[in-house]
Amino acid sequence: MTPLTQNLKRIYTPTLRRKNLNIMQDRNLIGGFMAVTLSPILEQFYSLRYFFLLLPILLAVDLLFGIKAAGVRKERIKRSRAVKRTINKFVDYVCWLLLAGALGLVFGEPFHIPILPIVVMAIVVSIELESCVVNYFEYKGKKIKFNWRKLFGKKGEEMLGGIIEEVPLDQKGKDDETGTAAQ
Repeated sequence: MTPLTQNLKRIYTPTLRRKNLNIMQDRNLIGGFMAVTLSPILEQFYSLRYFFLLLPILLAVDLLFGIKAAGVRKERIKRSRAVKRTINKFVDYVCWLLLAGALGLVFGEPFHIPILPIVVMAIVVSIELESCVVNYFEYKGKKIKFNWRKLFGKKGEEMLGGIIEEVPLDQKGKDDETGTAAQ
């Protein structure tokens, strides 16, 4: 090494080390800020972890049975349309996951309803499962239709029957308990 390069190295090396330290400190600051900011959100998504795993399975099953059902209907199957619809479903599913997580943060935690995001995602998954089942039975040659009201209708009325009751009014149109006029 020549004396000139030794002098340049001696002069510039501490300056470069200081700049690298500043860059590292900035990265640590940004990383710490992101960790503090995103940790509550990631905690909320922990309860939805199984839905993240269920996503690719449901999409693959729906795509498979959708293609087979289209074959039974003698429709022309376009790969681009199938991929586009699958990607659209993926994006919709991720949006529902984000919405369920946000509802859990905004309404679930303050009102102590920790199961709220799971209920939202269970409804979304049941709709996707309906699509898979309808496509499967269409592929097998059976035409079926889901009627969710019949499934939950009578049970829901029975459950609410004990919770909701009518309050009778006396002859003057006042509520029995409070004595105020009914609205």
